[in-house]
Amino acid sequence: MSAPDAARGPRRAGEVPLADAGALDSLALAQRIADIASDRQALDIRLVDLRGLVAYTDTLVVCSGNTERQTKAIHDAIYLRLKDDHGLLPRRVEGQREARWILMDYLDCVAHVFTHEAREFYRLEQLWGEAPARSVE
Repeated sequence: MSAPDAARGPRRAGEVPLADAGALDSLALAQRIADIASDRQALDIRLVDLRGLVAYTDTLVVCSGNTERQTKAIHDAIYLRLKDDHGLLPRRVEGQREARWILMDYLDCVAHVFTHEAREFYRLEQLWGEAPARSVE
């Protein structure tokens, strides 16, 4: 058992590990999340590089869905694809029930899936205006 696994204790058969930085580096994880969101027709996808600015994460992925149903579908796709393809589960998910702003914390990368109205209201990207950011097609 590796050191991180030992710290979490033994796993049961079939249990998927929580998000682990060793699986994908933070930028690769952010790009993977952005690609999955794009596959679900997420809009205005932005990657924000927070390395060196905050201690709690390296990157943010911010995107929008047209409706609460679409934000939920984007969340579901990210969750399932990272679990199935990389064995990753988010440490925490918030807002899943209301689906106006869903936050998925993968430790080194935090994904924010908004409806247009919630994104305009919270203006998350403006909080990190000094951080390098790029759009994803």
